[in-house]
Amino acid sequence: MKKHPLAFIDLETTGLNPDKHEIIEIGCLLVRQPVSVGGTFDVIDELDLKVKPSHLETAEPEALRINGYNDADWIFAVDLPQALTVLAKKTDGAIMVAQNVTFDWSFLHRGFESTGVQNRMYFPKIDIISLAFGKLYNDLRVERYNLRELARFFNVENEKAHSAMSDIKTTFEVYKKLIALP
Repeated sequence: MKKHPLAFIDLETTGLNPDKHEIIEIGCLLVRQPVSVGGTFDVIDELDLKVKPSHLETAEPEALRINGYNDADWIFAVDLPQALTVLAKKTDGAIMVAQNVTFDWSFLHRGFESTGVQNRMYFPKIDIISLAFGKLYNDLRVERYNLRELARFFNVENEKAHSAMSDIKTTFEVYKKLIALP
């Protein structure tokens, strides 16, 4: 599995239900895994896309507020089939990594299914919450495993929380800190 690149992916959505809500932003860092012990994770590509929602009427107002959605910033957004086509091409053979991978994967799976775009990622997925739970379970300084708390614990700054690219860069930094733990 180390020969596969890692695709750190974060989505912003119009709500929590993939059967009702939509992806409105995709952030992805494609990372080459170290080839030797002590090697570095090298970012080899990035993707930051705003996705045009088709059904804003089903959006949760709170989700749009948290994500900072506004018509002006999404004026040049691409539609979901275009966004997923680009994502599928960039992540061909990669292993998906995400903070709460189940959430992001449920929206991606639904999106690939509804658009007919073929997902080309390698099957396994890495969940940062699960990794943090295993590595930090006995550390009494950690009570929650959400991105904000893990970033605080590891002193990683998230410049613009709840924007896909900022969140995924933070997730990548947290991942590197978690992997380095014994």
